[in-house]
Amino acid sequence: MTAKTLKNKAAKRVQRKRRIRAKISGCAAKPRLSVFRSNRYLSVQAIDDAACHTLAAAHSKVLGVKANKEGAAALGEAFAKTLKDAGITEVTFDRNGYVFHGVVAAFAEALRANEIKF
Repeated sequence: MTAKTLKNKAAKRVQRKRRIRAKISGCAAKPRLSVFRSNRYLSVQAIDDAACHTLAAAHSKVLGVKANKEGAAALGEAFAKTLKDAGITEVTFDRNGYVFHGVVAAFAEALRANEIKF
């Protein structure tokens, strides 16, 4: 891809991200679960927007998994355990402008399989 195409692609994701974030917010009872996806890693956070505080976080580099569907499923299982330890069973899912398929969908399905509602 050319530099112009990559720049346009990133700008479109930021537009989607802003549009999504205008509609959703998290609180201590139901935090916002934000997903960040790069080519090498996945990073997730449960955020209380009212207090501007991160309640729980996980990163694929710490777990030693790749940013593919299998790695996303493993990260989802580990993060679900972290959320349950923090007493959180329901979240608001923030896909952060990424399309809900592939890695993002595999992560979400792993959370649902481990009884995290959104």
